[in-house]
Amino acid sequence: MCYYKLKAECSCFFNKNKIIKTKFITGPTGPTGPTGATGATGSGSSPSGITGPTGPTGPTGATGLSITGPTGPTGNTGPTGATGETGPTGTTGATGPTGPTGPTGANANTVFNPYDVYVKSNTVGGIGTQTNPLPSIEDALDVVANNGTIHVFDGVYPFDTTVNWTKNNITIQGKPNATILLTNNTVPILISGNGNILEGFTITSNTPYPVEFIQIAGNNNRIRNNIIYGPPQSGSSDTWVVNRGIVTQANTQNNWINNNIFYSLRQSGYLNPNSTGYITENVVYNTRGWIVDQALFQFSGNSWGDPENAVDIALLNGTTTSSPYSSIAELQQNNSDANISDQR
Repeated sequence: MCYYKLKAECSCFFNKNKIIKTKFITGPTGPTGPTGATGATGSGSSPSGITGPTGPTGPTGATGLSITGPTGPTGNTGPTGATGETGPTGTTGATGPTGPTGPTGANANTVFNPYDVYVKSNTVGGIGTQTNPLPSIEDALDVVANNGTIHVFDGVYPFDTTVNWTKNNITIQGKPNATILLTNNTVPILISGNGNILEGFTITSNTPYPVEFIQIAGNNNRIRNNIIYGPPQSGSSDTWVVNRGIVTQANTQNNWINNNIFYSLRQSGYLNPNSTGYITENVVYNTRGWIVDQALFQFSGNSWGDPENAVDIALLNGTTTSSPYSSIAELQQNNSDANISDQR
């Protein structure tokens, strides 16, 4: 018996005693032969089938990108039109304030000015300018013009003779620490002119002399803002050398002694007959006070320090009992409760 398989994997042959299986291997496929001729089309026809329904419309596709082309060049600018007429000028505004004065130029204070004369102690060869001052107040009084000012720098100014101040309307103004020092038995300052001012000095002496520091012989003068004192004297003040701050000559008019300090003097001032004026806002201590000898001075706002004065104001015999001394109580009240010796 022989078994055949579709793929002819083997062949069989007989032996007398047994069947022997032999395996067959398929060879390679040969080349395809040529295509035969097409047969004739049959005579029958087949009817066309019914057209199927239209399918649904598909989704709209994405919008395509449109790229703007480059901007073309700007055309040429046309010509400028004609200028219109100028309008009317507006009204001028108000003038602004004047600016501050600039600094003084380099040549300032090198040319002498008789209305501003400068003094500095221990200078030599000065002409009276701020940069080249004179050495003494007396020198300055020689060259200053009426209505001028003498500016006295700090320092000590010795006086051993009387300086007669004859000019009018002159101000002698001491800077801080300007000191007039009396060194001889003489009145250092005699004011015989009118309308003058002495201010800002310390006035003293190297020893007690029996004279006044300032004598007033003119009218309408002002002694203000000074410190006037003498060297200390021992014992009771009625035994001291009779040194005085200020003396007014008889009949001088309208002199004003204001805002000074007087101390360590026999008397702050002696006011001679018929002299008139004002004594205001001074401080006086360690003296025998103001002596009113038939003078007419208005006292107001004065005060008294320590050590106390022997008296603050003495009204000597012959002084008027009418104004301005008609009321002792009022005089005291107007002058810090002054100690008044009424000898009339």
